[in-house]
Amino acid sequence: MTSLANLRVIDAATLFAGPSAAMMLGDFGADVIKIEHPRRGDPSRGHGASLDGVGLWWKSLSRNKRAAAVDLSQAGGQEILRRLAANSDVLVENFRPGTLERWGLAPADLLELNPRLIVARMTGFGQHGPMARQPGFGTLAEAMSGFAAMTGQPDGPPTLPPLALADGIAGLAMSYAIMVALHAREQTGRGQVIDMAIIEPILGLLGPQMTAYKALGVVPRRTGNRSSSNAPRNTYRTRDGRWLAVSTSAQPIAERVVTLVGRADLVEQPWFGSGSGRVEHVDELDEAVAGWIAERDAEEVIARFEEVQAAVAPIYDVTDIAKDPQYEALGTFVELPDEELGTVTMQNVLFRLSDTPGEVRWPGRGLGHDTDEVLGELAYTPEEIADLRGNGVIA
Repeated sequence: MTSLANLRVIDAATLFAGPSAAMMLGDFGADVIKIEHPRRGDPSRGHGASLDGVGLWWKSLSRNKRAAAVDLSQAGGQEILRRLAANSDVLVENFRPGTLERWGLAPADLLELNPRLIVARMTGFGQHGPMARQPGFGTLAEAMSGFAAMTGQPDGPPTLPPLALADGIAGLAMSYAIMVALHAREQTGRGQVIDMAIIEPILGLLGPQMTAYKALGVVPRRTGNRSSSNAPRNTYRTRDGRWLAVSTSAQPIAERVVTLVGRADLVEQPWFGSGSGRVEHVDELDEAVAGWIAERDAEEVIARFEEVQAAVAPIYDVTDIAKDPQYEALGTFVELPDEELGTVTMQNVLFRLSDTPGEVRWPGRGLGHDTDEVLGELAYTPEEIADLRGNGVIA
């Protein structure tokens, strides 16, 4: 049994944030129907690395989803979405505000068809406000949230992440919002509309920057790999050229680290008793830790840290991740059969449930792979399906 086995989700979103939320629901058994344009497909098919012309990001992002190719800008496609919405629990969409309304598919209309429907709207800037109708992507959220301003070296430029960070955070937040709305439906019997702006969830992960700014006028600054909240916290190079990360967020860990590197005297300093106090003396702390680590190979450093129960980890790239025994023990990656590529490896579900575990059942499928099956479930006849295909409404 899977947790969401009786849930049907329409994924009519593109690229990353909305589809990520739908993917997480599919990982735990929801029947996710991915709607793509019949000629262009989802843009994520062309993002990132590919093998034999097949996008690998798509394989992971659209796993566990049935692929239906429907042109929602045509009347026939709009009728398909109405029928789907009437028989589904969740619709995830990320069209610019006003698009669904222009197509006669406004949330109010869909909720009239199905009062229990959850309409999850994911846009760059939300459904109202001066920027609502502007194109919005995760990169803009990373810029506008303060993330880029506080990321990078102190004397360097603001730095954007090399991944779809804001989209991923928004996807996690949307999956949570959907589950909250579904739980509320159990109490009220009614669905509702979720309005999520990608610029907002990333703000929540950056800490109480607005609270500190309003109370104290604090504007976060770039600190490189250091932390503005505790020290020592940095990356350090070993004698054999490896890079290690050290964290001392907890006071006892900070005490163990400086004692290990031969500076137990620092623990007695009055400023050492708090993270903010240690930040004021970060140069002295970093010098002690960096010097000690630089005189030893990575294997020895890690072993010594483990002996005193201090927090250290090697800086990995994907070649290290692929052979790490902890990831192997957790079953973090799965290899799946694939109709296009033979086999494909991807990350497993994000967490383990003891009674109703999730599962990656299949990778992302080819364009229109399940269109006929989905329309058949909506009572379309083979002749009607052929007519829709002939008119370019489906693929």
